[in-house]
Amino acid sequence: MEDYLRSWGCKNATAIDVSKAAFILQNTTVMTPPLVPEVKLHLAHEAVPLWQKTEEEMGEMGLPPPFWAFAWAGGQALARYILDNPELTHSRKVLDLATGSGLVAVAAAQSGGHITAVDIDEFATTAAGMNAKLNSVSLEICCEDLLVKTPPLLDVVLVGDLFYEKTLAERCHSWLRLAQAQGATVLIGDPGRSYLPKDQLVKLAEYNVPVTRDLEDAEIKRTAVWQLSALQTSPNC
Repeated sequence: MEDYLRSWGCKNATAIDVSKAAFILQNTTVMTPPLVPEVKLHLAHEAVPLWQKTEEEMGEMGLPPPFWAFAWAGGQALARYILDNPELTHSRKVLDLATGSGLVAVAAAQSGGHITAVDIDEFATTAAGMNAKLNSVSLEICCEDLLVKTPPLLDVVLVGDLFYEKTLAERCHSWLRLAQAQGATVLIGDPGRSYLPKDQLVKLAEYNVPVTRDLEDAEIKRTAVWQLSALQTSPNC
């Protein structure tokens, strides 16, 4: 899998974008997510000011929101579940899709998996690399839109909080079905976003996740970990 992903421009966590790393260091604090105290992350306190500052300092408007600077409810729940069930990722080829801060990827690496963390945002892949080093784990990191490509052969695909927008959710679900058809187990952490396909999922666990009102509509989000269920095939008539 590593060679396959490198052909798309993947890099090791030791190769970090210096300017973006400097920005992240200046605008975040090392903290531990409430539900996952085993993991340290470079996290921000407020979303909108950081987003505005990112655009100002980088001289570019329309940059994606700083999802990488926060420990979202779905990621926290999924990371907690992985750490509590390390056999799910231990010694397995694991992909963390839309890694953001790298929280889920780091948790899977701490559980002994061979992890690739993927995101379309260079700030996210830089932050994931920094957070991997902060936690003394190794990640393969890729800044690429994997949803436009055929999934590599994987043992496990991890997805934290990615079903918040209709088109993205549809693309993600289709890609995850392809990965599943090739043998991957698909695990999803989600607090019940609007476009989560619950009718095609099996709930594995549920948590009360502390979050910030700057990001959510509550201080606690009831968040589940789901597994993509097997496709039902109709018998031949």
